[in-house]
Amino acid sequence: MEIERKFEAEESFALPDLGDLAAVAAPEEQTLEATYYDTPDLRLLRSRVTLRRRTGGADAGWHVKLPASAGARRELHQPPGRAARTAPKAVVAPVLGLLGTATTAPVATIRTRRLVHRLLDDAGRVLAEVADDAVLGTALPPDPGEPATVTSWREVEVELVDGDEALLDAVTERLVAAGARVSTVPSKVGRVLDGRLPAPAAPADTPSDEPAPGKKGRKAPVRSAGDVVLGAVATQLTALRRADLAVRTGQPEGVHDLRVACRRLRSILAAFRPVLAREHTDPLRDELRWVGAQLSGARDTEVALEHLRELVAAQPPELVLGPVATRLQQTEARDHQAGGRRVTRTLTDRRYLQLLDALDALLADPPVTELAAAPAHPQLADAVRRTGKRLRRTVRTAREAEGADRHAALHEVRKAAKRVRYTAEVAESEFGEPAAALVACTKRVQDVLGAAQDTVVTRDTTVRVGRAAFAAGENAWTYGRLHGLEEARADAAEAEFWTLEPDLRRAVKAVASLA
Repeated sequence: MEIERKFEAEESFALPDLGDLAAVAAPEEQTLEATYYDTPDLRLLRSRVTLRRRTGGADAGWHVKLPASAGARRELHQPPGRAARTAPKAVVAPVLGLLGTATTAPVATIRTRRLVHRLLDDAGRVLAEVADDAVLGTALPPDPGEPATVTSWREVEVELVDGDEALLDAVTERLVAAGARVSTVPSKVGRVLDGRLPAPAAPADTPSDEPAPGKKGRKAPVRSAGDVVLGAVATQLTALRRADLAVRTGQPEGVHDLRVACRRLRSILAAFRPVLAREHTDPLRDELRWVGAQLSGARDTEVALEHLRELVAAQPPELVLGPVATRLQQTEARDHQAGGRRVTRTLTDRRYLQLLDALDALLADPPVTELAAAPAHPQLADAVRRTGKRLRRTVRTAREAEGADRHAALHEVRKAAKRVRYTAEVAESEFGEPAAALVACTKRVQDVLGAAQDTVVTRDTTVRVGRAAFAAGENAWTYGRLHGLEEARADAAEAEFWTLEPDLRRAVKAVASLA
């Protein structure tokens, strides 16, 4: 984890005395040379990711810097290997979801003459490094026939090692007082390639009945249905890629977040077929469904086993016969490994990478219908009305069903409620409180029916593990008890849903009536 701050400095800038903050070691001069890799359209840099091969310094090799979170950037290292025109597969693997099917090539080189000042504590431990850099950056043109662009500047970096934020703040204050300016560019390569990056999007106008600020008597511009829907698709594609990166770098909840992003995209594309032509979006929905199905087994089984282990821990000891907790733990470990392999296969499958390319293409050249240019308000309300109608049909089916058929019907209700929720989330910026109330209500329904659906997996798991335990000569009685407890949990969740259902009906009607 890299915690650092960057500062711009003039050639005349003099590094201030930091000796009263910590002991300062004799400066060390380094020469660093780095080649940065990206796609021609700079997909990595646009996602705030950098990939480089650097020589010189203590950490020579391949570096992948991930987006900052809570003031820190995660940096992945690989040995330098032999120089190559493209980055090795092992280096690219964590960011494959950002690249899609595109390959990387050198886009810039940066040569840095660095003077490192290390701040030490009384025991000689390095608290922070202050690097005074003279930088020469070269932007390599996409077309070999074009000239390269060379940029030079001076920069100061402060990176924490074993120090704390208080030291970082103190050094920052000292540097700013001496004339340094906090850098507005997050990376050196971002400065070098700035001319090739798209300009930041202007803030979207928020529709309102109030006059626009400074424009007495004028209302804020009305957004089109196409703008709102494409904005929602772009938001979810960003969330999908963020989750993809989390999965590939072993972050918790990555698989769950990736499945949610796929579901949201599917729902948006389905709910807004009048705005985006379905002959283009339906194939994408099919591919998103395939991704979700590929990832579902790993996640659902993991959740089920975790829940069963917690349930066993809460049982009176006399009701846990045999090594139940141990067997569940061993099963979870085996299933986790198998699920992880399946997730890896899916995310490296060319079919998945082509889906990412297709979603990018959808945003680059949207297949909009004539209704996309219409005001967003009526189209959003109509989408909520149509998804609400589908939800009512599934509720009626569930009310009339019995036994196992009822559980299956309630699962369909949950899926329909999700579509209503995701549609209402898109409409929330237009409708405010009524849409927010619908989102909250559908989320409660989703949680309740989700608990009921979870018991389908947990009950199947108790049967599977119980049979394995019995075959191994263990007492399987406790697995039957766990199955019964999960049946009771399903019944309680179902009863809670029917209590919520009238509120759900009213919330849908309140938004649909705003057309």
